[in-house]
Amino acid sequence: MAEPPPVEPSGRDVRDRLSLWDRRPQPAAPLSDRQTDSVLELKAAAENLPVPPELPIEDLCSLTSQSLAVTLTAAVPESTEDVLLKGFAVLGMEDEKIETAQQFFSWFAQVQTQMDQDEGAKYRQMRDYLSGFQEQCDAILNDVNSALQHLESLQKQYLFVSTKTGTLHEACEQLLKEQSELVDLAENIQQKLSYFNELESINTKLNSPTLSVNSEGFIPMLAKLDDCIAYISSHPNFKDYPVYLIKFKQCLSKAMHLIKTYTVNTLQNLTSQLMKRDPSAVPNSDNAFTLFYVKFRAAAPKVRTLIEQVEQRSEKMPEYQQVLNEIHQCYLDQRELLLGPSIASTVTELTSQNNRDHCALVRSGCAFMVHVCQDEHQLYNEFFTKPTPKLDELLEKLCLSLYDVLRPMIIHVIHLETLSELCGILKNEMLEDHVQNNAEQLGAFAAGVKQMLEDVQERLVYRTHIYIQTDITGYKPAPGDLAYPDKLEMMEQIAQSLKEEQKKLPSEASFSDVRLEDPESCNLVKSGSAETHNPRHQTTISPADLHGMWYPTVRRTLVCLSKLYRCIDRAVFQGLSQEALSACIHSLLGAADSISKNKTQVDGQLFLIKHLLILREQIAPFHTDFTIKEISLDLKKTRDAAFKILNPKAVSRFFRLNSNNALIQFLLEERIVVFCLRVPQKSENTILTLRKM
Repeated sequence: MAEPPPVEPSGRDVRDRLSLWDRRPQPAAPLSDRQTDSVLELKAAAENLPVPPELPIEDLCSLTSQSLAVTLTAAVPESTEDVLLKGFAVLGMEDEKIETAQQFFSWFAQVQTQMDQDEGAKYRQMRDYLSGFQEQCDAILNDVNSALQHLESLQKQYLFVSTKTGTLHEACEQLLKEQSELVDLAENIQQKLSYFNELESINTKLNSPTLSVNSEGFIPMLAKLDDCIAYISSHPNFKDYPVYLIKFKQCLSKAMHLIKTYTVNTLQNLTSQLMKRDPSAVPNSDNAFTLFYVKFRAAAPKVRTLIEQVEQRSEKMPEYQQVLNEIHQCYLDQRELLLGPSIASTVTELTSQNNRDHCALVRSGCAFMVHVCQDEHQLYNEFFTKPTPKLDELLEKLCLSLYDVLRPMIIHVIHLETLSELCGILKNEMLEDHVQNNAEQLGAFAAGVKQMLEDVQERLVYRTHIYIQTDITGYKPAPGDLAYPDKLEMMEQIAQSLKEEQKKLPSEASFSDVRLEDPESCNLVKSGSAETHNPRHQTTISPADLHGMWYPTVRRTLVCLSKLYRCIDRAVFQGLSQEALSACIHSLLGAADSISKNKTQVDGQLFLIKHLLILREQIAPFHTDFTIKEISLDLKKTRDAAFKILNPKAVSRFFRLNSNNALIQFLLEERIVVFCLRVPQKSENTILTLRKM
């Protein structure tokens, strides 16, 4: 049932209601200060409104001058009738006529109603406009409430879905984590199993009849085999650990056997080829030695790669070290088989060529062995990268063949000059020049040379003892050796005649002086100090002071010492020099006595002084201590203390428990005195004695 339309209020009711808005003291709609100011501003603006154009002209007279101020611009109609016509036309009553008072009041009521309606139309319009907005706001509010309800529902659903999604996400993360762990575990297991799975493939390759150690896959297979053995050995807690380890070891043994067989066969084939070239197996020419090295160097690259692999792994596994030792032994055996007869033949040939020249034989034989040792080391480095002591053992054995040939000759040499020259060759040329410059390659050669040098030095010392006994101590002077001072006077006459000739022939003076000097004398001086090289001293030397005028035992002693000085050790040289000087002085004393008997005592003493001074001057460059150290014991105090203990009066003091105990005094107070004296050599004593005379 439709509601009746609302009754519109009359104008008075509206005015009454509006009057309640601003009624004092309790207005229905109180205005704020700002609103009051706005109303006043509107009121002030409304006071100056223009006069309506439809107002009758007669009513203009009733308006004040103030109200007409703003309407003066309007055009004034020509007649009242026109104004009224226009007014009625506006009101829609141009066809009506007012003839009675009733019609007027009716018209007036109608006009008043129309005016009221026109006046409230804008308010009603605003009300309708606001009512539309209110309806729209209510609709929007309803929509917002509905949307809030939907949003609240969506939020609840979102929370539910979010909770479910979070739970699902956590479950997925847990599953992914477990999946990753399982994948890692599977990969770890697969990685561990890969070492065990390699056994079958490695075993198949090793048992293959087409497998070759020179193939590309052999060394990688060997590396895998080493990795598998190392991994299994480091995890003894795995199941079937001993079984797999034994199987892998068996595979390693097969691989090592293949390497060893190939290397040994290669070396043996080389040796057999070289042996076939010489049926006697005793090559004795340089071409044969060159062929020995060229063949092996050409075959070295074939086995060097395999040997390098074995050497790199030799420190990690004993199997590799064992195979490497066997390869070393095979290589050295083959080299010994080739070089042994060749070296023996070459040494024999050198011996036959230098049978009488021992120095040339030693020099050529040692030079030959130096080349052999160097070539063998270079050839060894072509095959191997790590050194082995077995190579030096082989070279020592080869050098021993030279030593066996040279030693019988050395022990039969009787000349000191030859022995000293051999010492110089072995010590200076071989050990100091060759061995020191290449100690690594010539270590085995050095051992043989040192042994040979010791034999030469031993022979030299032995022959020196014999020389001292026979040529110095047992020297029997000839009459000319004891012709003093006749020999000196004769040499002075010769010197005087030479000076006269020098004055006559000054251009030939230097030549004469040079001829007076003996080469051996220069050598004696060179072995000592450089002071004797003074040219001024050489030009003013008297012919009587030349070493040819020395007593033979003095000359022989100094020559012997000069030969020994650089050939033997200092301690041995010091002992031999003391022995030689003692024998020389003893011979000089005998010669001086003979001269004193034949001439005068002064001549004998001057002879002795001259030669002792020569000895003192010539032995100074050797820088050797010619004193003798004597050690003696003084037992006098010990003897006296023993007598005191054996005294019957001291028996009662044996058992005293104080410092007067006889045994304690004997042990603490009575000591053995040791005297250490350095006694000068007899030559020095003799010189000092003669100087005092």
